[in-house]
Amino acid sequence: MCKILIVSDSHGSAELLEGIEKLHGQDVDLMIHCGDSELAEDDAAIKSFRSVRGNCDFLGDFPDEDTHVINGVKIFVTHGHLYSVKSTLGNLFYKAKEIDADIVCFGHSHVLGAEMVDDVLFINPGSIRLPRARKERTYIILELKDGKAMLQIHDFGNGEMAELRQEFTLPKKA
Repeated sequence: MCKILIVSDSHGSAELLEGIEKLHGQDVDLMIHCGDSELAEDDAAIKSFRSVRGNCDFLGDFPDEDTHVINGVKIFVTHGHLYSVKSTLGNLFYKAKEIDADIVCFGHSHVLGAEMVDDVLFINPGSIRLPRARKERTYIILELKDGKAMLQIHDFGNGEMAELRQEFTLPKKA
């Protein structure tokens, strides 16, 4: 079993990132930031996160994309602005297929969402600073276990939103 914290679009708030790390840092195996932290990469608040560059990230030398393989599950991370995610998931879907990713984590739209398209799980944790389409400042804890991806959605300061918990079956690789 592996637990991954996924956050995005903190837009300059070191306090929010530090708060999330304090709440969950010891309980997760990896912390991913999907961009627009607006912090320098040597800022203490972002140092524990594997972060990618967002369209508002001018301070750090973050990569545009990152890939993690955990328990045989390939996770592709990008902010989303380079893939036009506000219009379509199609570009990200083709990228996921090209690199054989099982899960794609992205931000940019500030809208919480998770969906399986064909055999790729797309996860947008929303925004912990400037949420859109809802008032909650969301982030996700993804648990990978026995071919399943379980998503716990959290509202910063208010805990898990248990009614939004989701489970997806990941495809078996040949």
